[in-house]
Amino acid sequence: MGQTLIKNGHVIDPANGRNERADVLLEEGKIGAISRNMTVEGAELIDAEECVVVPGFIDTHTHLRTPGQEYKEDIASGTRAAIRGGYTAVLPMANTQPPIDNETGIRFILDQAQTQGVARVYPVGAITKGLKGDEIAELGLMKRAGACAFSDDGMPVRSARVMRFALQYSKMFGVPLSVHEEDPSLTQDGVVNWGRISTKMGLPGIPAESEVAMVARDLELCRVIGGHLHIAHVSTARAVHLIREAKAAGICVTCEVTPHHLTLTEDLVHESGYDTNTKMKPPLRTQDDQRALLSGLKDGTIDLIATDHAPHSFDDKDKEYLFADFGIVGLETAFALLHDRLVLTQALSLEKLIEAMTWRPAQVFGLSGGSLSEGVPADITILSTSDEWAVNPKEFASKSANTPLTGWSLTGRVRTVLVDGQVRLRDGTLTC
Repeated sequence: MGQTLIKNGHVIDPANGRNERADVLLEEGKIGAISRNMTVEGAELIDAEECVVVPGFIDTHTHLRTPGQEYKEDIASGTRAAIRGGYTAVLPMANTQPPIDNETGIRFILDQAQTQGVARVYPVGAITKGLKGDEIAELGLMKRAGACAFSDDGMPVRSARVMRFALQYSKMFGVPLSVHEEDPSLTQDGVVNWGRISTKMGLPGIPAESEVAMVARDLELCRVIGGHLHIAHVSTARAVHLIREAKAAGICVTCEVTPHHLTLTEDLVHESGYDTNTKMKPPLRTQDDQRALLSGLKDGTIDLIATDHAPHSFDDKDKEYLFADFGIVGLETAFALLHDRLVLTQALSLEKLIEAMTWRPAQVFGLSGGSLSEGVPADITILSTSDEWAVNPKEFASKSANTPLTGWSLTGRVRTVLVDGQVRLRDGTLTC
């Protein structure tokens, strides 16, 4: 593999407190050295002039749809979409068809990733058998097979008794439970945030209390039982407040927020004229919720940013709003959307954004990567903070195009991506 020298870039590596202009030397697929004005005879050169060099992004909440719904996405297309978005590692959720709820399923995902994937794939196993919420799945066997976390994402764990057992078992294995917080009795047939917009549009609403009630329940269970509770796609101000208090009380809880909940609000649903690409769960919330999410990210209450990349076919979305599937794709637009809407407006520093997409996901889920420390595998993303581009789903590597951002002009783009020191994306073009 030899040596590669990334020259003239601005290196941001929050794990090591590095934020400076420097060159990065790669040796045999690993980080060799980071220094200024390096010259290495015979090394392959990558010019990062006017670009930012960061650890490869890690997405802890991805839907790759394998097995069972490969017409929406598969490991090959999903990991290529990840690379296009600057992600060198993804954690696919277990709500596939059939669900990944046993060690055979975990091994299947790892085998598929070995032959088809171009980014790292860390499978997530289900908390309950069949995602039905009735019986704990084979957590120990899945962990031994390679599961890095457990989640029934797409469905809440309805039973407090089952959730209690899940925390007890997962505590034994030191693996986080990533939970979808929703009280179905409050959600019912809701499709958008409950309130002003749902009333104006005549659509059934999902109240904030649906999320808040389950967050409160699980925080109390975690306080009593212990374990590592990770709350997926937080969307409400009240949930952020409860998590902040829980952390202050010493409860082992972490959480994530999506790019769309950080940058978009329920107003987009109305402005889009019933565009089903604005339909997601949890739904887009209010400006007050959005401000609370940003505040939580800045003060550390919210640990990381995860895309909740949820690909659906055209037919899945080309329906009346009530009947269309929930979810949007996000891997290929995440950085640009966040950079354009938060960093350029000075609502969030670029360093904090990079931390939430690299080092913090690695820490929370116990993964390798997320840093540019010497000797670690060279998973690297090179970013332009000045490139302007228009979102065109026809150009996505993903099989699906369900995004509300079509035609949006964004500033900030992924230029080059390396995994294990091998170039997967060069000047915006996939090489894999």
